[in-house]
Amino acid sequence: MKRILVSILLISSFFVSDIAGSSKDKAPDFSLTGTDGKTVMLSDFKGKVVILDFWATWCAPCRKGIPDLIELQKEFGKKVVIIGLSLDEQKNEVIAFIKKMGINYPVVYCTSEVAHLYGIDPIPHSFIIDRNGNIADQHIGLVPKSEYSDLIKKLLKKS
Repeated sequence: MKRILVSILLISSFFVSDIAGSSKDKAPDFSLTGTDGKTVMLSDFKGKVVILDFWATWCAPCRKGIPDLIELQKEFGKKVVIIGLSLDEQKNEVIAFIKKMGINYPVVYCTSEVAHLYGIDPIPHSFIIDRNGNIADQHIGLVPKSEYSDLIKKLLKKS
């Protein structure tokens, strides 16, 4: 019974994610508190390509993908903004993890409302937002750095 429930939840999350991930959809705006105490709003980054990375310190695949995100932020500089949306409950663990990993992009504490708005269930889950604030793509699970890079280059070429 438990397996059936988990399967139903995973399948429904794919349908919700697919609906939210349509390339014609505007990315829902949010206002969340960063680990530095400052407010971060998605709408502040209009005109830039944005990667939203929903993750947690306890998630092994999430931890594995972070070095690629760090490299992408270095590679694309101010043209791209990566925002880590931490689903951790222990805020002090997040700050220690950021320092340990050398994360070079903003990390915010994600609320259950924002996670629900984006249809987040399994993590890691990422959204790539174009310069007009539209969801260009999304991924559940690890994403190869080259896949992110190719899409970012494509989105940066579009005016």
